[in-house]
Amino acid sequence: MTNNDILRRLRYAFDFSDKLTVEMFNLDPSSSSEMSLPALAARLAKEEDDSYQPCLDQELAAFLDGLIVARRGLREPAIAVDDEAPKSLAASDKAAEFRLSRNDVLKKLRIAMNFREQEMLATLLSGGSSLSKAELGALFRKPGHKHYRACGNQVLRNFIKGLTLQLRP
Repeated sequence: MTNNDILRRLRYAFDFSDKLTVEMFNLDPSSSSEMSLPALAARLAKEEDDSYQPCLDQELAAFLDGLIVARRGLREPAIAVDDEAPKSLAASDKAAEFRLSRNDVLKKLRIAMNFREQEMLATLLSGGSSLSKAELGALFRKPGHKHYRACGNQVLRNFIKGLTLQLRP
């Protein structure tokens, strides 16, 4: 499942217009990705179309962060404890190495929808995926944890399908 597929399916699930979808990209002030209507049309186009452009991880993350802001509001800024902290990487280096996993997409959707464990399981079940509580918890662990489980395409697809059935009965 590509980022373009995820963007396309989420746009349908939430019934966003093109204009509202573009606004989602710009809602989070910490995001550096900006989107225009023609650029969005290129991301929503099918791969066979000449105007097709792949949706980058940073762009999908900006959309998901905008969705979180739209549904839950802006987060309070953290208080800086130490202004002398070393700068780990330049902004261009961070952008070059940024990877958005399907686990991250699922986590951001969970935050945006303010879902608890039972709501996540119910959404997955309505989409056609039956997971236990332990399997669901494994999807939200850090990658180095011994019980971490990578989110597969089918699990994410079924979650978005269940979300669509909830939002568009």
